[in-house]
Amino acid sequence: MHNSNHNVAVFGAGYIGLVAGACFAELGHRVTIRDIQPARIQALQSGAVPIYEPGLGEMLARNSKRLRFTLDADEAVRDAEIVYVCVDTPPTASGDADLSRIWAVINALKGASHLAVVTVKSTVPVGTGARIRAAMDTAGLEHVPYASNPEFTAEGRAVEDFMHPDRIVIGTEDDTAAELLADLHDGVKGPTLLMDVASAEMVKLTANALLATKISFTNEIATLCEATGADIAHVTKATGMDHRLGPHFMNAGLGYGGSCFPKDSRALRALASNSGYAFQLLTAVIEVNDLQPRRAVQRLKNELNGLKGRTIALLGMTFKPGTDDMREAPSTVIASRLQAEGAHVRCWDPMAPACNDGPWASAHRCATLPQTMTAADGAIIATDWPQLRQANWSRLATMMNTPCSSTAETSSHHTS
Repeated sequence: MHNSNHNVAVFGAGYIGLVAGACFAELGHRVTIRDIQPARIQALQSGAVPIYEPGLGEMLARNSKRLRFTLDADEAVRDAEIVYVCVDTPPTASGDADLSRIWAVINALKGASHLAVVTVKSTVPVGTGARIRAAMDTAGLEHVPYASNPEFTAEGRAVEDFMHPDRIVIGTEDDTAAELLADLHDGVKGPTLLMDVASAEMVKLTANALLATKISFTNEIATLCEATGADIAHVTKATGMDHRLGPHFMNAGLGYGGSCFPKDSRALRALASNSGYAFQLLTAVIEVNDLQPRRAVQRLKNELNGLKGRTIALLGMTFKPGTDDMREAPSTVIASRLQAEGAHVRCWDPMAPACNDGPWASAHRCATLPQTMTAADGAIIATDWPQLRQANWSRLATMMNTPCSSTAETSSHHTS
């Protein structure tokens, strides 16, 4: 049981903040979640969940008495002991992380010297902690400890990952803050690792870059298998049985997407470049990933002797199954490339939100698989939804114009 219950303010009601806030409430703490988007806060106040994450809606409802949602930073901080910064850090043109939202939060905490610790969960470049520490000192928070507590939750299973993590990483120079954050996680089943801030920041980027490497490496082997007549399914199954390697992230497919792997691998490469070091292996990982969706389109083009005027069924839009997240989804690149080649794109996805920007503005969204496949000249599977695994493919194939076997299948990749 908990040593004590704490008052927590979470800044950011996105995938990270909302899951963290709900889970802290589940552990018995009182949580106020603050966001700057009025529509999102109104939805949460009325009991709606603005993002799809299995188990999250039920957890928010179960702990509604311990949860508050607000647009007001002062209200969020007033009774808080612990502040969690969970805002997004999108890449800038140079590949560095855009930290403007983090600076906005620190600015909103001005003078809140009653806080026991300010903790960043957002993914940030190594060395950011030192800059935040300086910004906190300027904002009159020089006596408030700073900590890094990176998240390792995968979309589609974030609640489960938070409550049963492989590890909880806490980076801080302050022993009291370390103790407080460890106490905050009391009830979470997983080992806690205490370290310095820079190391905690580096763990997150390293883990994601290594997983991205495994995915790109497998995709390169898949291309080699195709060229030599080997079967990638046999190769990855046997390779993954080696206990030193493991089977995870060894599904050949259209590459990784989502809010973390692309951003974090580019951020780590930018960090290396800014430090005067060319991270060649990571550069290759990123290049391979960028090529994967284009490769699928090229393969279909060869199969159909051109794509101009062809109707292509794009099955799956989200970057992986079990989420409604379209960020960095390979499907967007595929749809864009198909249209550039003159093809008509029909798309299907059970969870993707209504999309009217980029290539989706001129793609035709279908409600069912048969609708998507009828009179299509080709199909690409972009997300391995269970519905696609269970589909009657021999029946769907008969609905197509000239059935061919050129489906490029993506794998289900964890990203956080």
